[in-house]
Amino acid sequence: MADAPLTYSDLDDHLGILLDASRWYVGFSGGIDSTVLLHLLSSWCRHNADAPPLCAIHVNHGLHPAADEWQAHCEWVCRLLQVPLVCHAAEVLRSDRGLEDAARAARYELFSGQLQMGEVLFLGHHADDQVETFFLRLMRGAGVRGLAAMPATRALGSGRLVRPLLQLPRSRLEDYATAHELHCIEDPSNCDTSLDRNFLRRDVLPLLAERWPGYRQTVNRASGHIGAAAQLLARAVPAPPTLYSVMGDPGVALAQLDFDSPREVALALRHWLERAGLPAPDQAALAEFQRQLGVATARSRPLLQCSAYALQRYRDALYLLPGCGAEDWPEPMSMQPGEILQLPVPGGRFWLAPAQADGLRLAPGERLQVAWRSGGERCRPLGRAGSAGLKKLLQERDVPPWWRDRVPLLYLDGELLAVGDLWLCESSRWAAAPAPGESLWQPHWERNITTAFD
Repeated sequence: MADAPLTYSDLDDHLGILLDASRWYVGFSGGIDSTVLLHLLSSWCRHNADAPPLCAIHVNHGLHPAADEWQAHCEWVCRLLQVPLVCHAAEVLRSDRGLEDAARAARYELFSGQLQMGEVLFLGHHADDQVETFFLRLMRGAGVRGLAAMPATRALGSGRLVRPLLQLPRSRLEDYATAHELHCIEDPSNCDTSLDRNFLRRDVLPLLAERWPGYRQTVNRASGHIGAAAQLLARAVPAPPTLYSVMGDPGVALAQLDFDSPREVALALRHWLERAGLPAPDQAALAEFQRQLGVATARSRPLLQCSAYALQRYRDALYLLPGCGAEDWPEPMSMQPGEILQLPVPGGRFWLAPAQADGLRLAPGERLQVAWRSGGERCRPLGRAGSAGLKKLLQERDVPPWWRDRVPLLYLDGELLAVGDLWLCESSRWAAAPAPGESLWQPHWERNITTAFD
């Protein structure tokens, strides 16, 4: 018996419980899966007045000569559907796991950065994608969490990722696209069977379908059983509590990890990363990281480098590093009170805000310089008996090494006035209270650090 035609009302159970979201996004590549999902969601929103605002997100990976044409197509579709579109250009960093994995990591990093608290991102994955993911992870030797394949919903950045089509076969989406005469992009790389997913889709799975026509349901049921086992395992070996460095980097205390049981350490770290929506590290890389931690001295800083993030030991904890910027820092930057300065990645934003007391005396429009450590800088923090080198001060404050050369230093006429938002220095411009008609200012620094663990 043929399945009933797919309609927007088939999403009622998925969407009705998400009406309190502040915004709905849909990942929109222009392919058939995301086009059908966008069409369904826009139809649902038109028929449900209490639906949150809907917006599409397109990621231009820049890996295909037609990438800009695909973006233009997505813009055209969104204009027809009257759905706002946000476009992002991805920086795809090739990894040893292949270009497809690197593109996925870049895409999810942009999705994660887009989502704010209370917002939801919908993706068009379906039952065939679930099966393909299961076999791909099986051939990579994934554990129970990996073989549980894709969850229907999970945390992502500050928001939530939802896959409302996960129980539907690709054929029902194709029928919907035909019935509604939807124009979709066909990526030529989908025919390239040198890519693992395409090889599975075109050569392997049709053979399974000949022998076991109901293999999709069987594999998805098995994934569900494995997912239940993964949840039990997560409760048995829970994610350790999150601590924070003095700069705000999220981390895990080494004392929370039982290094006499390497498997438990690996599971605990995987569960901790998963809680923030980060992918699990490669098993071999994680095993080597654990080995280095086991032989490291108190001053050593073993590093786990993954495509989407990095973990490093500092003193008695492991910390998630901020995003990497250029090795060579730029020339000093200029700013004036009230301006917001965008610092080089991962510096974040730096500005001077009005203060009632204990601030810097600055005239309107007076321009200051922001620079970075080059060696030999000294500061006498307010209340300290004498001055000291910045290197010593940063070490005493437990500022992690990866931040020490990224702290913005505020100068006026060659005099060091402040070290980020860590210290005001004794200077000719510091005052405990403003004189009549005078304004005081204090530095504020919003560091570019993940809030996914908050």
